[in-house]
Amino acid sequence: MDGHTKSTSLREVMGTYPTGVTIVASCDAAGDPYGLTVNSFTSVSLDPPLVLVCLGQTSTSHDRLSAGSSFSINILSAAQSDIAGRFAREPSRGRFDDVQWTPGSLGDPVITECVASLDCTLQEVMAGGDHSIILARVEAITMSDRPALVFYRGRLGPPS
Repeated sequence: MDGHTKSTSLREVMGTYPTGVTIVASCDAAGDPYGLTVNSFTSVSLDPPLVLVCLGQTSTSHDRLSAGSSFSINILSAAQSDIAGRFAREPSRGRFDDVQWTPGSLGDPVITECVASLDCTLQEVMAGGDHSIILARVEAITMSDRPALVFYRGRLGPPS
């Protein structure tokens, strides 16, 4: 198999694994929010509370998020597929236009009506092929009882 075939096969196989959908977000020095859609998110440790997210190195938000000190992880609700799509497309400018949010405990954007949000401090950035693996400590959590948005076989929708 050549490299392209392996990449395509891995993408197809990973598409059969349902994942939640998040927006990883922060604010720049001027207080303007920025962020992107991420479905590579998982818990690492309960004690201490650690999570990781994987960011594509070509993303316009990559350098700012990986060099910052904190960010929020917003687990999107089933009703927020439009937000997931918006934050996945380029350009990144204007992604927060008309998106309601409030500052979390660390000042990073917490998107209104998401399933849950985690306020995180960056602990370590590790290379992972064409992505960066960002290890973060969870400092605060909010949660609701809304159903989550799921990505499965290339489509966004509620869990079924």
